[in-house]
Amino acid sequence: MYSQKFYLKRTIELSRQAVKNGNTPFGALLVDHNGNIILEQENIEVSEKDCTGHAETILMRKASKLYNKDFLWNCSIYTSIEPCAMCSGAIYWGNVGKVVYGVSEKELLRLTGNDKQNPTLDLPCRNIFKKGQKKIMVIGPIESVKNEILEIHKNFW
Repeated sequence: MYSQKFYLKRTIELSRQAVKNGNTPFGALLVDHNGNIILEQENIEVSEKDCTGHAETILMRKASKLYNKDFLWNCSIYTSIEPCAMCSGAIYWGNVGKVVYGVSEKELLRLTGNDKQNPTLDLPCRNIFKKGQKKIMVIGPIESVKNEILEIHKNFW
């Protein structure tokens, strides 16, 4: 089994790939209970003109088609930036039991300000999950990857 940092480093690579493909710098991956990466996703909202094209939401659409909810409950989603309200909803409904993120949504908001392309909500995923009926574990932010994640965003926005 790999470390949280290992998986988050892969989300950073996916974020860079998203930028190369003309999209905003976000990446997510799904890890099964054995530590295997079973799905990866970068953002696509810009090139695909899809306001729901966030990495986590797309990943959950794919995951829910491939795996049943019992299996997904034992999986973890790793994401470079804390899932937004929409993505948190997708994770909740998809039934993934654990979320690990590198940088908080609040930190991203400090960096992007009122950028029209990223009208960030100050609504932590923990708050969204607390309102539900599932005890989704949330781990983050992870300080050891913060600077590397933010560097991509500083150069993008």
